[in-house]
Amino acid sequence: MTTTHATPATVPATASRTWLRRFLALDAVVTGGNGLAYLAASGPLGDLLGVERALLIGLGAFLTVFAAGVGLLAARPQPPAFGVRCVVEANALWAVLSVVALFLWLSPTTVGTVWTLLQGATVAGFAALQYGALRATAGG
Repeated sequence: MTTTHATPATVPATASRTWLRRFLALDAVVTGGNGLAYLAASGPLGDLLGVERALLIGLGAFLTVFAAGVGLLAARPQPPAFGVRCVVEANALWAVLSVVALFLWLSPTTVGTVWTLLQGATVAGFAALQYGALRATAGG
């Protein structure tokens, strides 16, 4: 029987990889749930948020596919850095475009404005957490 002992260099990398996978999985669940809600309830949500139903259907389809891809990354024992960077960059872009959309394209209700800002902040938070965990994994 062989016993392996963790070294200081391997413990942080293993823990960082675990956290990275958890942050990706949480992103996939939240994004997938959001996408499915947009698809299943685009009419009522559109009325509540002050956003066109067609826009919610398009966003819902995109978010559902994106979430599936993020979930596949989360399921890997060691998610590839390139894939994670793509997710981080897409999340950062989504967060920025959420705010830009409020000023340039959308005229949502008050609830829609608050929702857009909250989901943008949530996605920015995912990007920051994933980026930090990716850096820690690479540094370990």
